[in-house]
Amino acid sequence: MSKKYILAVPNFSEGRKEEIIEAIADEVRKVEGVKLVSVEPEHDFNRTVLTIVGEPKPLKKALLNMAGKSYELIDMRKQKGTHPRIGAQDTIPIFPLMNIGIEECVELAEEIGQELFEQYKVPVYFSGKNAKTEDKKSISFIRKGQYEGLRELLENKDHQDYEKRKPDLSTDGRLSDKYGATIVSADMEGLTAYNVFLATEDVSIAKNIAKALRGPSGGFSTIRSVGIKFPERDGVVVSMNLFDCSKTPIYRAFEFVKQEAKRYGVAVTGSELVGPVKLDYLLNNLEYYLGLQGLRKEQILETHLMG
Repeated sequence: MSKKYILAVPNFSEGRKEEIIEAIADEVRKVEGVKLVSVEPEHDFNRTVLTIVGEPKPLKKALLNMAGKSYELIDMRKQKGTHPRIGAQDTIPIFPLMNIGIEECVELAEEIGQELFEQYKVPVYFSGKNAKTEDKKSISFIRKGQYEGLRELLENKDHQDYEKRKPDLSTDGRLSDKYGATIVSADMEGLTAYNVFLATEDVSIAKNIAKALRGPSGGFSTIRSVGIKFPERDGVVVSMNLFDCSKTPIYRAFEFVKQEAKRYGVAVTGSELVGPVKLDYLLNNLEYYLGLQGLRKEQILETHLMG
């Protein structure tokens, strides 16, 4: 029988202290039956994204151990960063990768959330296919206000939004002061993190383009984006999460940013994928830019080496 594989792309709220990042990543490396594909710290965001592939049972163990180490080493009362976040182990999203359906992933995500709560008493939100309400399908809804704002809101049980904003699992309906909360989800498609770099130091231009690009403000429904400055490099960046590259290909987002940048007389100097990406998401860019017709994956020689 073919083995089942799941993709997990969790992120935790530390992107600057190498010793903490490695200690958390090591909890994944220790588990047989999973592969840590990449560790992507982001200094300005102060978060790290892991990409993990594994069979369901060992993957679950690795994710629980990883989260436990995040809770041990990260204190949300002290954590600061430019990326939205509500917890030390901020998110644990999983996706079907090979020989497994979404139903099994939804069940596994439910188990992970329940066990996190039982072991660590950490508040848990379920999102994606596991969402308990329509609003919570959106991670941005859950994160609204970030750790500080959400913690303050949940301190007041008379707040008009308390019932719809409270965790799905918690001891008291509030965030943990140290841990914050963790968002657990299963979905069909994992996000692709993508940055486009602009030849200007005016961050307001990047912010305007990001606003035009993202779904909630009139852009692509499958994209969320921000305009920011990375201190370690020249220029500014439109940083985006693409939630379904089959519906909104990478090239479409790239071309949109280029066209918008022209309005300001600003050049695009390049772009960057953060972490791994599916081969299909690169092939459709190849088809687009070369005008290829009838391209088949089998024409890529390396695909014949994939077991």
